[in-house]
Amino acid sequence: MSMSWQSSDDGNIDLSVLGPRDWLRFTRRALPLAILVFSCLILLLAVRLIERPLFGMRRPVTPYITQFVCRNAFRIMGMGFSVKGAQMTQRGAVVANHSSWLDIFSLNAVKRVYFVSKSEVAQWPGIGWLARATGTVFIARDPRKAHAQKELFEARLKAGHKLLFFPEGTSTDGLRVLPFKSTLFAAFFAPEMRDILWVQPVSVNYYAPDGEEARFYGWWGDMDFAPHLVKTLAAKRQGRVEVIYHTPLRVAEAQSRKSLALDCETAVRSALTGTAHEV
Repeated sequence: MSMSWQSSDDGNIDLSVLGPRDWLRFTRRALPLAILVFSCLILLLAVRLIERPLFGMRRPVTPYITQFVCRNAFRIMGMGFSVKGAQMTQRGAVVANHSSWLDIFSLNAVKRVYFVSKSEVAQWPGIGWLARATGTVFIARDPRKAHAQKELFEARLKAGHKLLFFPEGTSTDGLRVLPFKSTLFAAFFAPEMRDILWVQPVSVNYYAPDGEEARFYGWWGDMDFAPHLVKTLAAKRQGRVEVIYHTPLRVAEAQSRKSLALDCETAVRSALTGTAHEV
């Protein structure tokens, strides 16, 4: 991830405005959510002990545990969840707009994907453990590691993994799509990969609870995770999320990585319901 996107204000959250009922709602949602996540994490790690020696890089079982957690997380939070479009069956990658930490749940809830994330995330408490356990691919901004990372991408793609990228390189308030960085598409154009890969653009729309501002679920810039989590779980009413799968694009038919990035950006932008679009 590159430099964080910033809005005209920092979006910081003041938890002092929360009353006893807000904290009660937070507790009623946070406890079951924590139990769901960490109990299934233990189950996933136990299954992986058997799955890994038998299947190696392939993961025929554990992704279903991840999907179970993510779909039921929305039920616990009280958020609506809907899907439009068909998921691609071809080998390749998925690219989406990035608005919030909730994207992890949104994009894992119905599709077996493996996120590509900056290496620093692996060291984050809690989130780093979950990311490593669910097969996230970590990339370091170090030219000396570029070749090894390219080989890892190719191995994961050849194993049938759907790698998920956020080509904007940062998260926003959910009301806009930033220009897609074409450098993230370079791995798809390796001679041995180009003819067998497809890329599916995905739009993720968050609809704020009634009475809240449109960017309620957005998480960007220097916003702290904990206050945003509390605000989200303490909401009196919850909104909903909509995931839209667009027509997959064949890498071999793209003129260049820049044209492929632009086509994906256009598709994602076309279904975003926000009002502010950056070009």
